[in-house]
Amino acid sequence: MADTLAELAAQLRVDSIRATTAAGSGHPSSSMSAADIVAVLFQKYLRFDFQNPKAPDNDRFVLSKGHACPVLYAAFKAVGAIDDAELLSLRKLGSRLEGHPNPHVLPLVDVATGSLGQGLAVGVGMALMARLDQRSFRTYVMMGDSETAEGSVWEAFDKASHYQLDNLCALIDMNRLGQSGPTELGWNDEAYVARARAFGWHALAVDGHDLGAIDRALAEAQSTKGKPTCLIFKTEKGHGYSLIANKEGWHGKPLPEDKAREAIQELGGERHLRIEVKKPEATRPAPQESAAPLKLPGYATDEKVATRKVYGDALKALGDAHPDLVALDAEVSNSTYSEELREAHPRRYFEMYIAEQNMVSSGVGMAVLGKRVFISTFAAFLSRAYDQIRMAAVSNATLHLCGSHAGCSIGEDGPSQMGLEDLAMMRAVAGSTVLYPSDANQTAALMAHLVDLPGISYLRTTRAKTPVLYSATEKFPIGGCKVLRRSDKDVATIVAAGITLHEALDAHARLQESGVSVRVIDLYSVKPVDVKTLRQAARETQGRLIVVEDHWAEGGLADAVLEAFSDEPQPLPVVKRLAVRTLPGSGKPEELLSAAGIDAEHIVQAVMALKDAPGPTDAPEAKASRPRGRKNA
Repeated sequence: MADTLAELAAQLRVDSIRATTAAGSGHPSSSMSAADIVAVLFQKYLRFDFQNPKAPDNDRFVLSKGHACPVLYAAFKAVGAIDDAELLSLRKLGSRLEGHPNPHVLPLVDVATGSLGQGLAVGVGMALMARLDQRSFRTYVMMGDSETAEGSVWEAFDKASHYQLDNLCALIDMNRLGQSGPTELGWNDEAYVARARAFGWHALAVDGHDLGAIDRALAEAQSTKGKPTCLIFKTEKGHGYSLIANKEGWHGKPLPEDKAREAIQELGGERHLRIEVKKPEATRPAPQESAAPLKLPGYATDEKVATRKVYGDALKALGDAHPDLVALDAEVSNSTYSEELREAHPRRYFEMYIAEQNMVSSGVGMAVLGKRVFISTFAAFLSRAYDQIRMAAVSNATLHLCGSHAGCSIGEDGPSQMGLEDLAMMRAVAGSTVLYPSDANQTAALMAHLVDLPGISYLRTTRAKTPVLYSATEKFPIGGCKVLRRSDKDVATIVAAGITLHEALDAHARLQESGVSVRVIDLYSVKPVDVKTLRQAARETQGRLIVVEDHWAEGGLADAVLEAFSDEPQPLPVVKRLAVRTLPGSGKPEELLSAAGIDAEHIVQAVMALKDAPGPTDAPEAKASRPRGRKNA
């Protein structure tokens, strides 16, 4: 067996060199340091059916140091999951073997990696799901030593220990060299061991090029109960080729063809070994809770209800109907009201404490294993986990995020707690859906849509109790909006959502008393946006739009509205933007809305100023020639 392992490790190194040299880019040296670890893990410990990579009993392997994917792809060749021709297509346009692992194109991997410091948290989520479903699979996460400088790594260390995840094993490839020089700790394996143990892990220092030592360490990890295991492997970057082994300046550099031939010769030449990875034993999972018929909460139109409260009410109802639904929160469940799911289904609620980065990545680990994942915290604090959200989209994961306490309307807590950039942030995520409900029944209806919606979705909820505007039977399709006030005499259209919609309705009533008619649109779907209705409103209200939002002026509702006219035939509308433009302080919600210029009084003023100004169809230049661009106040 030792000879076979040595040959396999050499093959993984050779194939990492061959693939990156053929590509003209990539990371052979980082792959070569990990080859012995991967060889032992795949040959002796991993239980995986490569014909059925999503089989529920498969062990999970997350390559957190995603730049070292050549060694993973080489392992896929060794097990027969890809052939040599595909291996040599690395990094070429159209290849499944991208420069970092990507499940969009390669179903053999569960998550996209490469933004360092996230893989261990994904593993935490996977290990938690094994426990929830009473599956026997183990989760292995291979990490680079450089990424342990990321705080998100230690969030994951903490949560894995808290949940006593003895089915989770972290493999740190301590090769000493980072991209621009030595790592923070170099080969100080005692420091790594001490840190892991301080977080409650079983930890061992191991010679990462001693196949027998690697074997014994993985066996010890497998037999350790009650705590996760961290194996710190001392390795050499570029191990196996004397020219680059443990030498600086070779990070992310493929070997030129002559040096590649020399390296392959030093490693004993090309090999084409095939290994048989053992398949997992089928286990009988824990019986799921029975599914109840979906019964969404309903609210009377004479009530005032905070949409954040409805998130909790609807989450509980969806949890009753979907036994595969899980929820995570960052120690604010009594404010986001996710506590309602915790009380009804405690096994499917996971407290992640004040560790939003770990929370999102752990949610990804749960989602890719088939769970319906809802994640909640204050909108402002999701910005801390934006890279994790971005990578969730790259991972093709489905996550439902709820950001509560949005905007300056939260009041006295002040700007550190106010989500004022969240709409811009979430609209920019690839393939995302962004929703901003204005009342209770709308929130419940949108939650029912989200539970089956693929991709990354974001629901923005409000702290204050607001009037119920819609009946419990009203429909709210994704990509739609609601025209709440209209007439044939409307001189402008007010577009709002959430808290500002109620201000817009107040402004409408005041304007009516003055004999001025305006249209009011509830833009509850911020992405995708209802292009047809917005364009119709612009045509019918003299090309005048006023967008009111409790958000910074950049990237929110107004920009979503403007995009609806990006390829509209001329003339284009005049768009007046009422948004938060200066840093708010503490104060009563109504004081802060007024100070920001987004309350009913300021909406009335904006309408009165705009109605007497020439509209785009009235301006002489609009009649004389094609306008060059949109007017945007």
